[in-house]
Amino acid sequence: MALIEDLNWRHAVKAYDAAKKVKQEDIDKIVEAARLAPTSSGLQPFKVLVIENQDIKDQLSEGSLNPECMREASHIIIFAAWNRYTEERIDKVYDFTTDERGLPRGRFESYTDKIKSIYLAEEAEKNFAHTSRQTYIALGLALAQAAELKIDTTPVEGFDNAVIDKVLQLDNLGLKSVSLMYVGVADASRDWIGAMKKVRIPTDEFVIEYK
Repeated sequence: MALIEDLNWRHAVKAYDAAKKVKQEDIDKIVEAARLAPTSSGLQPFKVLVIENQDIKDQLSEGSLNPECMREASHIIIFAAWNRYTEERIDKVYDFTTDERGLPRGRFESYTDKIKSIYLAEEAEKNFAHTSRQTYIALGLALAQAAELKIDTTPVEGFDNAVIDKVLQLDNLGLKSVSLMYVGVADASRDWIGAMKKVRIPTDEFVIEYK
């Protein structure tokens, strides 16, 4: 029940104490949880960007619906997905996989040929819709890891993607921002939701069972 208890502990923090920083070793654990997230075909079609630099946070906050929260958080973790699938990207992942497993390159060629025939024929927008969905799996695991460490976080979609992408020059990396995660230490005096009862939809209304 430890994970359930950790998830019951967490909430989406609304204000952070800018004077307090999260230890690098804890940030590393949160990022590692995201790295270990399962993804479609094992392609891991996204990157995680970790922002601690205050100047960059200030620039990014111009596109945030809660700029103070973004500026005051210890770190911002940005989940940015591939803008589209390419033959080179798919081959790079599978070449790495076969090398790590001591298998000959091309061992999974029949499978990679199949996914290439599907993804490469699609418009970039449809590719991105698929790659962006994969980032939410990683976001969920990162939030869970932070909760286990009792580190305050906020999952974020309320921001201007164009601002994030421009400041970080994500287009040059073939990436587009999808979601953010603020990490830090809550300021109890301003985190208005922190003292409220945590509410979730009741289990009997949330789950539909077919037995």
